[in-house]
Amino acid sequence: MGEGWAAELGLKFGRAGEKTIVQDRRHSGPLQVQKPFYPEGESVCHVYVLHPPGGVVGGDSLNVSVKAATGSHALITTPAAGKFYRSADPYARVRQTLSIEMGATVEWLPQETIVYSGAKVRTATRVELEEGARFLGWEVVCLGLPASGQGFARGDFRQSLEVWREGEPLLLERGTFEGQSEALTAPWGLGGHTVSGCLVCTVNDPALLERVRSQVRESPEDELATATVVSGLMVCRYLGRDGFRAMQYFASVWDVLRPALCNRSACPPRIWRT
Repeated sequence: MGEGWAAELGLKFGRAGEKTIVQDRRHSGPLQVQKPFYPEGESVCHVYVLHPPGGVVGGDSLNVSVKAATGSHALITTPAAGKFYRSADPYARVRQTLSIEMGATVEWLPQETIVYSGAKVRTATRVELEEGARFLGWEVVCLGLPASGQGFARGDFRQSLEVWREGEPLLLERGTFEGQSEALTAPWGLGGHTVSGCLVCTVNDPALLERVRSQVRESPEDELATATVVSGLMVCRYLGRDGFRAMQYFASVWDVLRPALCNRSACPPRIWRT
């Protein structure tokens, strides 16, 4: 079994007067962040997570830990799509843990993840909320490169997403997708779609749910989208064939939900426009 990169990134956000700051930052291996940005004033800190190698291969192990103290507000994104390349044997592993204290806000808005045919990947994202914590986050996964005629013919992608509040589970999801498996094409699985996504938000408002569902009704015929409330969380799901379209859809939902989440209109990170 080959050895890959082992990388860790730990971030702690806190409040200094009216400003959200990175109180603590530690990293080892090829995971780091740029300097914080403040495009919408000092109370919201925008941070870009960087993975300089540009892709993850078998044997790599990446761990990201984010803590947000009371009163802080962090928006975390990535400068480009993540990529998982094919592996001869070992799995690539990614673990992400977000801990949000009462009165803190975290927006977890990474760009899409591309899983190449032949990749062997396990990812796990866990969100831990105190009572009164605010969260909006999404994950978008693209299996293969269908636009280039490369489907997900081989490989093994396993994904988990968990949201907990005060030690109680609100959302527990597991997904397993193997190359050429029935789950890729069956109606009970991806139904032939190559892009899937999930958005979770702590906003629970029936009027806003209807507005989000209006976005669903406007989606093209080759896309499927839905929105519902689960354990007090608004959960939006997407199936399609284009990662860019998935990001556009979730950005439109974010535009609807963000004012209710934190009394601010959506402010797309400028890295998304480069």
